[in-house]
Amino acid sequence: MSTSKSSLAALTLGAIGVVYGDIGTSVLYAMKEVFGSGHVPFTHDNVYGILSIFFWTLTTIVSVKYVVLVLRADNHGEGGLVAMLALASQSVKDRPQLRKVLLIVGIFGTCLFYGDGVITPAISVLSAVEGLEVISPAFKKSVIPLTLVILFMLFWVQKRGTAGIGKFFGPITLVWFATIAVLGVSHIVHHPEILLAISPHHALGFIWREPGITFIILGAVVLCVTGGEALYADMGHFGKKTDSPGVVQRGHALPDPELFRPRRFVVGRP
Repeated sequence: MSTSKSSLAALTLGAIGVVYGDIGTSVLYAMKEVFGSGHVPFTHDNVYGILSIFFWTLTTIVSVKYVVLVLRADNHGEGGLVAMLALASQSVKDRPQLRKVLLIVGIFGTCLFYGDGVITPAISVLSAVEGLEVISPAFKKSVIPLTLVILFMLFWVQKRGTAGIGKFFGPITLVWFATIAVLGVSHIVHHPEILLAISPHHALGFIWREPGITFIILGAVVLCVTGGEALYADMGHFGKKTDSPGVVQRGHALPDPELFRPRRFVVGRP
């Protein structure tokens, strides 16, 4: 029993480093991109509206879509678009025309996934390094070279495999989550009324008042869920229990969706 618990703890730490290390860095740039574009004035109502949109985007796409629904579609324990494509193809093997359409859709989705895999690390690292400009404008010229060096080192060490990456980044990601949690709670204590942004009426009110701007900033809002697909793609590495823990997601304390998931069969299994 103790061995099982220690293995689960090690897998959870690895999942935090690999899976949540991806989706947990989105807070670095999502909010900045919305207000930094110049389309959204920095007003009281707009802050509440955007925060509400972020919260419900995270809740519906990460907690509901991925954890409650998509994680059920595993192919013998494996996740990702290729696994989903294999399941879909198997279910319509007697309908060749529909199977061909599903293959095309699956290949297109896989291409989008690879594109996201290239873009997300670059944006995350660049946004993090840009924080040096807050310390001193003199760092501005060093941002791009330093970003390239960090990205090169990250891709170079990836050859060591998921286990090594997870062991290294797990503790770092835990410190990161603890840091943003402390910073967030300290500000909430001074302004507890910000919790009212959880109400969806703020999001709906912003969308109703500014439909055109809402459409424009969707590209920035979706940044808060970049990396969410890692929950499904990395299921084969860590399993469902470690891919859906009741931990903070992008700095937001969300309930563990496992508490609400009905205990039924997995797709393709009795």
